[in-house]
Amino acid sequence: MMNQQSKTTEKAVTTAEKATTVEALIEMAKKAQEQYADFSQNQVDAIVKNVSEKLTIAAESLAELAHTETGFGNVADKTTKNLFASEGVYHQLKDEKTVGIIHKDDVNQVVEYAIPMGVVAALVPMTNPTSTVIFKSLIALKTRNAIVFSPHPHAVKAISETARLVNEAAVQAGAPDGLIQVIEKPSLEGTQTLMKHIDTALILATGGGQMVKAAYSSGNPAIGVGPGNGPALIDDSADVDAAIQKIIKSKTFDYGTICSSEQSIITLATVKAAVKEALIENNAYLLSKAESDQLATILLRENGMMNPQIVGQSAYHVAQLAGITVPQETSVLVAESDEVSQTNPYSREKLTPVLGLFTVSDWSQGIAKCNAILRNEGAGHTAALHTKRLDHAEEFGEKIVASRLLVNTPSTFGGIGASTGLAPSLTLGCGAIGGSSISDNVEVKHLLNIKRLAYHVTDI
Repeated sequence: MMNQQSKTTEKAVTTAEKATTVEALIEMAKKAQEQYADFSQNQVDAIVKNVSEKLTIAAESLAELAHTETGFGNVADKTTKNLFASEGVYHQLKDEKTVGIIHKDDVNQVVEYAIPMGVVAALVPMTNPTSTVIFKSLIALKTRNAIVFSPHPHAVKAISETARLVNEAAVQAGAPDGLIQVIEKPSLEGTQTLMKHIDTALILATGGGQMVKAAYSSGNPAIGVGPGNGPALIDDSADVDAAIQKIIKSKTFDYGTICSSEQSIITLATVKAAVKEALIENNAYLLSKAESDQLATILLRENGMMNPQIVGQSAYHVAQLAGITVPQETSVLVAESDEVSQTNPYSREKLTPVLGLFTVSDWSQGIAKCNAILRNEGAGHTAALHTKRLDHAEEFGEKIVASRLLVNTPSTFGGIGASTGLAPSLTLGCGAIGGSSISDNVEVKHLLNIKRLAYHVTDI
């Protein structure tokens, strides 16, 4: 009995210590942010610029660290993701006004002022650890907020080192020390303390579904993003060769770890032969029925969740895990399927180079199949269309239950705003249908409170 009591007391002390550590981080971040709130636009912009430059220099070394620690993806593509965050995101936000008056409406006589929120709590996944830290740090610093990161336990070193470099670069450019903080010994208790703390102004939750739900139930404002499961519809007017090249390029980038990547292809029957031929020409491996069934056994765990062993691995490695022999140069594994269900992995999210291939008889069935896949998983996230018909693109935009409707572009890059005019972002809202508070690509505006000064213009 005494032994059990001792264990219970020890557990309680450990939990309390973790909570105290997180509270200390929040307190340091809060004090730094209170100083930072008085900085001018020029001071803020100099800090953000220096962070961008220093993290650009470190892009490859951080990619190597992330790959070594997590085993996901590959260094070259992770370097590109880091550069997208440090350069692409920076160039989009560098000229935005985020201090003082940011807009005047002379007609309605309304003046808008940008106000920082305070301390932002940021949950970071292991699939995109370093690039997510760079991205969230830049938008937090640009808006005069502090940020406390809660890392995925399997990416702590990469996340901590990235945050250290961001803080170092910010301080070097004149920022108060402490704006960037990391929970270096992550735990469920610590993350919950961070999300529920009275001084946490906003939660940016990028991660698993349960963690996102916890963010929304924390009692604090939150922006959480759900899973992707993007279908790519190819109609009978599409340039099939170009479409497949884009899909393969997208699905193989960092071995499929970006949530906006394609998870299935929906092809009209009239172009199916051309689609399969183009897939083979691009080193895709078309699985037989027996091989599809064999691969399906390792894609999901018994609890119905994605098997982490397949995440961010090459198609060749995934095939080896399933005991299937494929050429080493295989780009993606493709399984023909028809059923859309929670138990069919080919109709669900697969953060690895595996695609389901669904066939429909006409355009209307194509729309219906895309929506069935999205409602099965990934509603509100992303869907892609390859077409030459403007009417099809417009109907796709109107009827598909996703927030990012991408036309003739690789979905991975289109969704994050790298190959489209969408806001460059690594946190993608799914709207109410996907359980998210926004349907936008998260950007600077989402980390600002806006005050409005309004003059009398009309007598009642």
